[in-house]
Amino acid sequence: MANVLLTTGDVEAFTVGLTLLGSGGGGNPHPFRQSLRRALDAVGGEFELRDPADLGDAPVVATGMLGATSVLTEKLPSGHELRDAVHALARWSGTAAAAIMPLESAGLNGLLAVTTAAELGLPLVDADFMGRALPRVDQFTAAATGASVTPFALVEPGGQAVLIDHSSPRALERIVRSVVAQGSGWAGSALGPYPARSLATGACAGTLAKALLLGRAHAETGPEAFAARLGGRVLAAGRTVEIARIPSATFGRAGIAIVDDGGAVLRIEAENEYLLALLDGVPVASCPDLLCVLDRRTSDPIAVDLLRPGDDVLVVVLPGPPWWRATPERLRHVDPRSFGLDCDAVLLPDVA
Repeated sequence: MANVLLTTGDVEAFTVGLTLLGSGGGGNPHPFRQSLRRALDAVGGEFELRDPADLGDAPVVATGMLGATSVLTEKLPSGHELRDAVHALARWSGTAAAAIMPLESAGLNGLLAVTTAAELGLPLVDADFMGRALPRVDQFTAAATGASVTPFALVEPGGQAVLIDHSSPRALERIVRSVVAQGSGWAGSALGPYPARSLATGACAGTLAKALLLGRAHAETGPEAFAARLGGRVLAAGRTVEIARIPSATFGRAGIAIVDDGGAVLRIEAENEYLLALLDGVPVASCPDLLCVLDRRTSDPIAVDLLRPGDDVLVVVLPGPPWWRATPERLRHVDPRSFGLDCDAVLLPDVA
């Protein structure tokens, strides 16, 4: 995999691409674009996205934000939460990070990985543990392969640090959600370290470069041509007529109905992300492929929590991370049934 350069001129395309990889979730990276520009300017205007196989056994730490991104406007970040989580992990493990990667190369976390690596003066590895936005830490690729998902550090905006070790993926998910829910609503996090070469096969490689590719294609073509160019397709074009939101103790659910211009009804089941699409009752697309709802006037992606009745939209499906579809065992971690939906995965042809 050839290394890709991310430059200040790529900020807009990169941000849109990360939003598309969010599949309706992942947190909004747009408010942090200026932080990304400043970080890139500080390192000479460009940053190399490194192939993990090129870094040998260098210890790589994955970083990201967990919790409700909407709370960022109330619990403002200091800007050092991810850096402090990396340092907390080094104190516990006794191994300093030699490179940074995102927990997920989608939405806000994909952008924050760049700024964190630049702030720490470390290489940025072009890989992550999800390949798109997913809501739970027990859906990391490391969890699917049986690799350790600890030690795991959390740092809240007030500076409090929590270190979790010797935990199973499911237990880790319960613990981190409890910490976040009882604390500030969100926290910076760090996981690892992992030998870089292990990430070439144990993680989704090339996803930051994919975000850049998606963003550039989105800017250069109309949404229908954009979907076809990337191996995807349009599912519906029409008006959102109903959104039934169902709160829960964990992640809220939403059932969305869109009437296509031709009269068909597309129903989308969503949680933090768009998960499953049914056209006149027949499943036509699902996670881990990317279901994206776009504003038909602007082509901007619309997040699950920002979609409203009456919105004029275009719904497209794009190929998801090849890593998850490589084996049935992997797919079961991220298919509709992993979210409690009684449906097998419905995926685009393998274009990897």
